Amino acid sequence: MHYRLPILISAALALSGCVTSPTGRHQLMMVSDAQMSQMGLTAFDSMRKQGKFVDAPRERAYATCVASALVKALPPPWNTQSWEVQIIGDDSANAFALPGGRIGVNRGMFKVATDENQLAVVLGHELSHVVARHGAERVSDNYAAQAVVLAGSAYAASQGGDAGRTAAALGLGAEVGLLLPFSRTQESEADELGLRYMAKAGFDPRAGTVLWQKMAQQSGGKVPAFLSTHPSSGNRAQKLAAEAQQLMPTYEAARASGNAPNCRPPATT
Repeated sequence: MHYRLPILISAALALSGCVTSPTGRHQLMMVSDAQMSQMGLTAFDSMRKQGKFVDAPRERAYATCVASALVKALPPPWNTQSWEVQIIGDDSANAFALPGGRIGVNRGMFKVATDENQLAVVLGHELSHVVARHGAERVSDNYAAQAVVLAGSAYAASQGGDAGRTAAALGLGAEVGLLLPFSRTQESEADELGLRYMAKAGFDPRAGTVLWQKMAQQSGGKVPAFLSTHPSSGNRAQKLAAEAQQLMPTYEAARASGNAPNCRPPATT
């Protein structure tokens, strides 16, 4: 029964690498924060060398203002980390945050997130991916999926089957049944945490509904929700609206205590 060995190994790794996210969700974790920070820095430096970043001082100052206010609301150690913000010469509405303290914002995002609260929704969401260690979780999920495929292939070979075909089939199953569902979970978790952090920083959490309604108008329904790594924009807006109402006391308390960001978007983008 040698084919059981990879399964036993992957199970042992899963049990030894379980941690809890900021929302209390169990996560598989097989890589360290130091490893992920190095990956993030390497990826960001690669983008720099490829000339992805553009000289856009107004947009960069604006995004840095919003990001800096959000970082103060993050839990340690991320609230004391130095974060670099760069603008990417891409007209699509996108942004990201990487372990290691790096943030990238596409120029096209400013056409959708038209005020500081809407941009805080985006950056709060992306920073939440880092705080919740979603990158490390996805890397760990990939390791686990690869172990499943190898175990299945070994079993097929031991039974005289087509190991290559089995590996391909198991690979698809792992993608749809393990990786994509976790990714959707991560997106929803980042939405929840992002609103929490932006409200604590003094940004209006109700902007989340406005932003995702805009995103829904832009994207339409190109990808079925079941196969999408992001929740549908329409469902997202509804959930964010409910969560925003619960966070209004946090937002109002933050403003009353002096957390009142005043990040002004560029006159033109």
